Amino acid sequence: MYSLELTKPDGRGLTLYARKPIDSDIVAPSPFAEPLNAHPHLRWHPLRGEWVTYAAYRQGRTFLPPPEYNPLGITTDPAHPTEVPAGDWDVAVFGNRFPSLGPIGEPPLLIVPSAPAVGHCEVVVFTKDAKASLGALPLAHIELLMEVWADRTAVMARRGDMAYVLPFENRGAEVGVTLHHPHGQIYAYPVVPPVPSHMQQEAQRYYEAKGKGVLQDLITGEREAGVRMLYEGEHAVAFVPVCARYPYEVWVAPIEPVESFIHLTSEQRADLARALKTVLLKYDSLWQRPFPYLMAWYQAPTDGKTHPESHLHAEFYPPYRTRDRLKYLAGTEIAAGFFAMDALPEEKARELQQVEVTVE
Repeated sequence: MYSLELTKPDGRGLTLYARKPIDSDIVAPSPFAEPLNAHPHLRWHPLRGEWVTYAAYRQGRTFLPPPEYNPLGITTDPAHPTEVPAGDWDVAVFGNRFPSLGPIGEPPLLIVPSAPAVGHCEVVVFTKDAKASLGALPLAHIELLMEVWADRTAVMARRGDMAYVLPFENRGAEVGVTLHHPHGQIYAYPVVPPVPSHMQQEAQRYYEAKGKGVLQDLITGEREAGVRMLYEGEHAVAFVPVCARYPYEVWVAPIEPVESFIHLTSEQRADLARALKTVLLKYDSLWQRPFPYLMAWYQAPTDGKTHPESHLHAEFYPPYRTRDRLKYLAGTEIAAGFFAMDALPEEKARELQQVEVTVE
């Protein structure tokens, strides 16, 4: 993998990645000439015992621009500079213009504790092709993207002040996407966020009691049961978990425990790319449309310690169709965090299993 680091006119970093050397004469473009100079901050939620980040300036960010002008697109028109340059590259990563975590500023004095929202938010452009999607990319390109996620995780870990790195993709306007070009994001947090923190605690307790990982055992059980499997390769699997909280929830993971993208072998990465593409093609084929979802990749904290209890994996949280509409979270799920499923994981797994796809 080759990379080229550049700086945009407004001061944000841009890193280009490719399978072959990149022209060093490429210039980093930007729709913005000056830094935003906005500073998010954290406020403590005393009832939940967790931090909430505040970045009100994000209200001014780009929202669903017309197709003829997409800031992530590629153009040589000086009247409409873009976030990514023309040239021979495969994946582009740059600092989010409107970050929820980022430049350190002075937090306000409040009746609850406040703190600077230390962190880093990046946009990951999956491909130069604005009409493509993650699931439509060749397997080799998806493998490269996983190498990019590994590199960005390592970069954030080396900072020393980042506790957790979360690569994710919001796909579709239904789940809040504001730009057309196929892309995801990476958030680096100053603390381990509540959801991965809880998962980490459970994994640690299980490892201390059993001497192996909880997801490792769950994958073994799913493979033995077989009824919810969507993909089973030599090194990776994809399945509707027995404990799914969403009807079409799917997990993708290497079979053997791997702490993070950094620790994947080339064989694991190749099979993981095939598992991931299989799921994405099944989603789109089942509904005959680009299916909206949130894909989140969970990995070990970036605290410099070894985490044998951790197991890299992706979880897909899609809305699901009920009669003539897509269903999202209900009151009990949002307010209580108590998920109420009106469909069995086995039923939804059968639907996805019946979708024939060709992975190339």
